Amino acid sequence: MTTDAPYRPWVNNYPEGIEWDVPINTTPVHEQVLKACDLDPEATALDFLGSTTSFGSLKSQIHALAGALQKQYGVTKGSRVALMLPNTPFFPVAYYAVLLAGGTVVNCNPLYSVRELSHITSHAGADILITLDLKVIHEKAAELHKAGHVKQLIICHFPDALPTVKKLLFSIAKRGDLAHMPADTVWFKDLVEAGHAPEPAKIDPQKDVAVQQYTGGTTGLPKGALLTHANIAANVDQIDKWGCGIFYPPSKVVAILPFFHIFGMTVCMNVPLGNGAQVVMLPRFEMKALIDLFVRTRPNILPAVPTLLHAIATNRTVKPEHFESLEVAISGGAALADETRTEFKKVSPALLAEGYGLTECSPVVCCAALRVLSKPMSIGMPLPATDVKFIDLEDPSKQVEPGERGELVTKGPQVMTGYYNRPDATEAAFIDGYFRTGDVGYVDEDGYVFLVDRISDLIICSGFNVYPRSIEEALYRHEAVDECNVIGVKDGYRGEAPVAFIKLKEGHSVTAAELKTFLSGELSKIEMPKEFIFKDELPKTLVGKLSKKELREEYAQQHPEENEETSE
Repeated sequence: MTTDAPYRPWVNNYPEGIEWDVPINTTPVHEQVLKACDLDPEATALDFLGSTTSFGSLKSQIHALAGALQKQYGVTKGSRVALMLPNTPFFPVAYYAVLLAGGTVVNCNPLYSVRELSHITSHAGADILITLDLKVIHEKAAELHKAGHVKQLIICHFPDALPTVKKLLFSIAKRGDLAHMPADTVWFKDLVEAGHAPEPAKIDPQKDVAVQQYTGGTTGLPKGALLTHANIAANVDQIDKWGCGIFYPPSKVVAILPFFHIFGMTVCMNVPLGNGAQVVMLPRFEMKALIDLFVRTRPNILPAVPTLLHAIATNRTVKPEHFESLEVAISGGAALADETRTEFKKVSPALLAEGYGLTECSPVVCCAALRVLSKPMSIGMPLPATDVKFIDLEDPSKQVEPGERGELVTKGPQVMTGYYNRPDATEAAFIDGYFRTGDVGYVDEDGYVFLVDRISDLIICSGFNVYPRSIEEALYRHEAVDECNVIGVKDGYRGEAPVAFIKLKEGHSVTAAELKTFLSGELSKIEMPKEFIFKDELPKTLVGKLSKKELREEYAQQHPEENEETSE
């Protein structure tokens, strides 16, 4: 496909009330949130297990912590401050305080190993780490501090986040979950109560980095994506425009996705708080706690990963009345199986919209409409001011025809400036100003985008491209399959061949031979898995996405002869 004019078929097919070619607001998100705090200071900003924080209180805490970070620790433009926190009220306070002081937030997953955390904090040059006194988290923070990867720890006392009754019960029944803290501990609460007035940093949104967000690290060491204030703010505005007012009061957004993850940070925290809407938090996923949250707070927006939606749709304790307040569920982070869509409709009439994004894009690139239905199996259309196209897998200089499969590339105001101290990786990530996503798909004549799979997951069988997602979709159509994940392995005859890992639904059984018979009507012979491996549980990433990395490692360990053949 050769054309001088950009191919944008979605422009004329946007949902009513949304325009593609519109100015994008790049006012730093902390300024937007502080402005929202002034609009209705008495309104509830945060709900954590029943303990609430008003917008007025949120603002005063942000100001006080920013002042303390500046005056006591010299945080200024360019300072890296690491946050290693689950979803608690401490997180948004710390996040916006760092930005107000001029610093850069470095998000750290508390479930990462010390080795992974050491790479992130040392690579980023984060002098300060804000974390919890929960033993399971603090022990890692203490190791980072002892090894010199961070110079200063600021500790949040977990019971301070709880409502009075739960705080009392925690102090009695779960005191052992708290780490023993030394006398010279710097407490988050003390810094806030010191009452230092901040000097808001003068921010250049286009140049100054707001968040240094590390990639998942499923292949090699994580890279630090440099997201400017303009990148973060642009994506917030794009999502806001796409939502047509849904993220404004009286809406309530469920924050079960962790704020340290780019999806949760933007969609569950920045978007609603910047609009004065309430965020209802859970520190981790547990079905009873999620049901209790819905019954108690009646939220209407649920951003989620597919495995969470699958859990809701298939859990026997879930009843339609539990989620009757839900209007929109937004799926992201991984491909949403058609079977999950079907099952979810049985427990909730809410619109289920699939979106797509990447860490490097702040993160959202495309999304299905949030008010009306989109084409089935599509990730929707590019957000306002976002361009996408598909390039040839063999010759990246060529753009493929509409409907033809290629690599998705994108550009827009939400795309990162590059990777921190990795000019080689930055150069490789872009082509003609477009960010290379590594995902294979196509755009149809109406501008709807469809993804097929990751390039890195592509299986070459006898010279033909085989996409694991196609096999997984077929497996999900079998009534006994609860979860499945397909990888490619070395094969002496085909070069590579698919292997399917399967978790069955409770009370169901099926043999490999029966699955093969079932799939014979769904797949070609080339796509047919050479092996079916049944497991009680399938490995997931720390945010709940099904993970292929551990399955590849497991298979390689159990089949060393294939690795030997590969190395010859």
